[in-house]
Amino acid sequence: MATKIRLQRFGKKGKPFYHVVVADSRAPRDGKFIERLGSYNPNTNPATIELDFDSALNWLIQGAQPTDTAKAILSYKGVLYKKHLLGGVTKGAFDEATADARFNEWLEKKGGLIESKKESLSKLQAESKQAAFEAEAKKKADIAAAIAAKNAPKVVEEPIAEEAVEESAAPAADEAEEK
Repeated sequence: MATKIRLQRFGKKGKPFYHVVVADSRAPRDGKFIERLGSYNPNTNPATIELDFDSALNWLIQGAQPTDTAKAILSYKGVLYKKHLLGGVTKGAFDEATADARFNEWLEKKGGLIESKKESLSKLQAESKQAAFEAEAKKKADIAAAIAAKNAPKVVEEPIAEEAVEESAAPAADEAEEK
């Protein structure tokens, strides 16, 4: 029986959630499976992956073929690298202690990369919240200034004395008659 490591889709429309399973290659995508290895949630940033490492490694050693997406998930978690190192041990390229040391070094490096990504994402989110807060504060200040200007008592201009208007109108009338 040909087995595949693949994803079973769950979740609602637009919000997928997957189970990583080992299934017969002839079974439908969301149908019968042999064993559930873990889960994959692409809705979070970075994606949340839970995987039974030893079971996945065991299935790979037995010959289960991962699909493209499952292969990417197994690679991300280091299952494929561990299988590669175990292949080197069986060929006699190096001993098991060296393989474990290399794998642990890789895990530490990978963990550091993931943590730095999480920190940069949280920092970026905090900066965007701060920028939005400042923009909102400026907008509120502009609105308050506009309301204050609208509600301020209007300065009433005093009417110019009628005598002054008549005096200024009279020379203009004299000039018009001369022309």
